[in-house]
Amino acid sequence: MDIRLAQPDDLLGMQACNLQNLPENYQMRYYLYHILSWPQLSYVARDHKGRIVGYILAKMDEDQEQPPHGHVTSISVLRGYRRLGVAKRLMVLSQQAMSEVYRAEYVSLHVRKSNRAAIGLYRDTLGFSVHQIEKGYYADGEDAFAMRLDFPENKGVHEKKGEKER
Repeated sequence: MDIRLAQPDDLLGMQACNLQNLPENYQMRYYLYHILSWPQLSYVARDHKGRIVGYILAKMDEDQEQPPHGHVTSISVLRGYRRLGVAKRLMVLSQQAMSEVYRAEYVSLHVRKSNRAAIGLYRDTLGFSVHQIEKGYYADGEDAFAMRLDFPENKGVHEKKGEKER
């Protein structure tokens, strides 16, 4: 299993992986926007034939009112490659880049309340906690858990930097 940063040539494979697994789908330009805007945050997992079997699409939130933080837009692993640690590896690589490159204070994501496997990965394996419940978040009306993982090493870094600049 090869995991590396996503590149524009990977977009069709990422979209195909998404279409096979998830009800929420994105236009090609959305994937391209993420990869060009935050090239260090999105990764692909490829099998021995070079086929994309998983990906993570992530970004930095652009809300200037909040401290810098990352957001996992989408993550998907094909059925035959699940329970092999692929999703965990994709998440960890993206989180490390958010923390180290962008000095994010935390990472957020949304997950369907019914997606027990994903909730187990995020909460039990990676240490995320439910920040709030967003009613009717998904197009089909299902609620989402808005989850979050803090990066303690970056807490307050931006406040201290701002004070020095004054």
